[in-house]
Amino acid sequence: MTPTDTATALPTRQTLPAEERHATELAFLAAHDEGPRPPGWRLTPRSVITFVCGSAGEALKLPKPHETLPRELVVAPKFVGERALVERCVVTLAGERGLLLVGEPGTAKSMLSELLAAAVCGTSALTVQGTAGTTEDALRYGWNYALLLAQGPTPQALVDSPVLGAMRSGRVARVEEITRCLPEVQDALVSILSDRRMSVPELSGTDEAQVAAAPGFTVIATANLRDRGVSEMSAALKRRFNFETVRPIADVDAETALVKRQAVAAVERAGAAFDVDDAVLDVLVTVFRDLRAGRSAEGWDVERPGTVMSTAEAVQVAVSLGVATAYLPAGDPLDLVPGHLLGVVRKDDPSDHARLLGYWDGPVRRRAEDGSATWRRLWDLRENLR
Repeated sequence: MTPTDTATALPTRQTLPAEERHATELAFLAAHDEGPRPPGWRLTPRSVITFVCGSAGEALKLPKPHETLPRELVVAPKFVGERALVERCVVTLAGERGLLLVGEPGTAKSMLSELLAAAVCGTSALTVQGTAGTTEDALRYGWNYALLLAQGPTPQALVDSPVLGAMRSGRVARVEEITRCLPEVQDALVSILSDRRMSVPELSGTDEAQVAAAPGFTVIATANLRDRGVSEMSAALKRRFNFETVRPIADVDAETALVKRQAVAAVERAGAAFDVDDAVLDVLVTVFRDLRAGRSAEGWDVERPGTVMSTAEAVQVAVSLGVATAYLPAGDPLDLVPGHLLGVVRKDDPSDHARLLGYWDGPVRRRAEDGSATWRRLWDLRENLR
């Protein structure tokens, strides 16, 4: 194969949006459940929940044969968390009310937002990424300045924001990290969510001076309330949202399976096979859970680091172990765990280094003394934390 052929064979995008990644499942569920849908919805609320949470291993059957779809399909779970949380989110969106997903970083709020938008309206692309530099235009509208200078303020010169585009089409708009936007920018959503229309004063006297939201429009926002630099939401804006807290995964087996599944997919995208032993992943997830909770599974107290020891961080460490094992094989992947953990805990507070050492001197040492060979090896690697 020539270099040109190799380049041609490579995928054109690193990742696909949820609506493309799970296109077959979405199409299948649309054909499977022909029940009533809220205005503008692609799936029934029940099918949206099934898409996000999976069909519990059950093979769903189409009521009649379809030309391009399988007759039966097991829908895989995509969000690991409480089904009741997903059900409340779906009910909120069906009532066309704003939904705000809050919680610590790395709890899959953005992923849940993307999945819900893809299932409800067929696209997760109508997204605003909140930052300290986000302006009100990102939530309302802007202008094509070449047309604006040539024609003045006309409907043709108007550039819709993702939120305005969602209003026109009756779809879901997503606002990521809304609390990182300045309060005056956040409050642009107050009238949008209450009046369900947007004024364009520059087009006064035309039909475009008021844009009314089409049925089905709503907003899903996310917020990491522990982050530095967040801006407090006004009481008026809070009242326009239903708040749902996305918590860390409660079940250790479910978290371990998720870490492995996502790490395998990421390493395969990097062009290699994932070859990290399950025992190493078990240790990795256990360390993250102990430090996150401030208490070990055995009930031993652990000093929590200031850094959020999230599932997402555990996935990234597992990916690093998988890539290193594939491309730089040099012994046991467990030997690399302390160095990667140190990189995680040092992100926010240098004093977390001492807390990690304290964890090694506590639960790691005690498990090693209890006779576990894996934890004994991890204890022997304490010097790698220096």
